[in-house]
Amino acid sequence: MVDAILKEAGFVVHSAATGREGVEVVRDHHASVVTLDVGLPDMDGHEVLRRIRQFSDAYVVMLTARRDEPDTLTAFLTGADDYVKKPFLPRELRARVTAMMRRPRAEGGLALAEEDRGGRYAGSDGANQAVIKHNGLALNYKSRTVTLQGSALTLTRSEFDLLLDLLRAKGEVRTRADLVKAARGDYYDDDAYISESDERAVETHIGNLRRKLREDPQSPRFFQTVRGVGYRLTPKRPD
Repeated sequence: MVDAILKEAGFVVHSAATGREGVEVVRDHHASVVTLDVGLPDMDGHEVLRRIRQFSDAYVVMLTARRDEPDTLTAFLTGADDYVKKPFLPRELRARVTAMMRRPRAEGGLALAEEDRGGRYAGSDGANQAVIKHNGLALNYKSRTVTLQGSALTLTRSEFDLLLDLLRAKGEVRTRADLVKAARGDYYDDDAYISESDERAVETHIGNLRRKLREDPQSPRFFQTVRGVGYRLTPKRPD
């Protein structure tokens, strides 16, 4: 069924019956999107995802019949972009994959990153208009790379897109619903349905980002929690 859904959506599909085979399929075909079952005959789907993340930044959608919230959090902590519980409708999976693939990758949707809103928040590098800098962090949205104090960071696609969205906002509060849409790519769907599970996933992604950015919770350098609402970028600090 999953093969049929993705082929109908226009993808070239390669399938594997086991986790080990799946890792090699992703590697050999340079996959753009991976649907990954949690329950596999040879190893846990989370372990497969860990192995995939060692060499690929493909979009990964976990498929599972498990209902436990810790299982969902494990998927996002391991690097999943989305998580679909069985049983699901074919159009739900197709919609989620399509939304991920719609994520803005070009400058046109990022014009706000180039504007100066008083100089207190992140701004682009004058020498390289694709680079947004903030408190020792440098994000290049064309090459989709991030460095912290000159050292490269490895982020998942969802983590990168959330970080980019917060940098673009330049201190404006981004609600959890806003960030869910940023992670999905639903920039133009104002009425898109946002579930509690979606918002918890964003919180997990933010937690992962803070860990990778070595954020001090007592004195955050990059973004602050706005209780009951969402998150915002911290003011820019003197160099």
